[in-house]
Amino acid sequence: MTTDAGSLTTAAPPPVTAVRAKRSLGSRLAESVSGGLVRVFLLVVGLFWLVPTIGLLLSSLRTPQDVAASGWWTVFTEPSKLTFESYEKLLENGDITDSLVNTVLITVPATVLVVVIGALAGYAFAWMDFPGRDWWFLAVVGLLVVPVQVALIPIAELFGKLGLFGSVFGVILFHTGFGLPFAVFLLRNFFAEIPRELLEAARLDGAGELRLFVRVVMPLAGPAIASLGIFQFLWVWNDMLIALVFTDSGSQPITVALQTQVRQFGNNIDVLAPGAFISMVVPLVVFFAFQRQFVSGVMAGAVK
Repeated sequence: MTTDAGSLTTAAPPPVTAVRAKRSLGSRLAESVSGGLVRVFLLVVGLFWLVPTIGLLLSSLRTPQDVAASGWWTVFTEPSKLTFESYEKLLENGDITDSLVNTVLITVPATVLVVVIGALAGYAFAWMDFPGRDWWFLAVVGLLVVPVQVALIPIAELFGKLGLFGSVFGVILFHTGFGLPFAVFLLRNFFAEIPRELLEAARLDGAGELRLFVRVVMPLAGPAIASLGIFQFLWVWNDMLIALVFTDSGSQPITVALQTQVRQFGNNIDVLAPGAFISMVVPLVVFFAFQRQFVSGVMAGAVK
């Protein structure tokens, strides 16, 4: 630093050379494959994952003779052979159509009951004070580890005494009871993340607990409700074990009806293929219709 005629001149500092941290081989490989290559790979895996679904759909649109003569992929060379005759025969099969109605009668109430009761209980555990609240919540969480198989015989005996064995209502009660622990756990964690100030402001405006739950909490819980509804719907719709134990010929769902058709006839592909596709496509439609809410709801309710 020098002074000349009253002026002050400061020497410029030397340039600073940036030092880059040495990265590991794993981090470099992860960065190199995290772009388009991974997306292409996942797209290919997804297409292969859909191959059985596409094959079942095309098989349901072919005649039994064509199914027995060649594979489903041959329709791409002869698309004119596709027909809806199998679906017409399916609608004429009383066992299959009745089982579809039973499946809806079981799945919809079991899903709605779990969502409603689970939401009420989750709100109570999150924002209401009552004796033993934390212990009761721990008991509910503990029920998550109880396997369904443990309760089959005791509940079958109970339903037999109550006259519910073999009825649709009995199956609904079973699915509701075993779906509630997960519902309460998921929704309680979601409700606990709602800002306390928002609830206190609603209470200062004169809102009671029921009005607070309906007008404030439930509109915010859309993603969690959608996630829970999808979980419960898929579990009940695709269930076979509980339906095999607690239903009879008049209350069996589509899963049991298809299994019965295979056991009795074995070669009636004109009924099995369209029935299996309908049984599979309904959960897929429900999932893809609410997939955005499903992902956000699971992420929000997984942690607190």
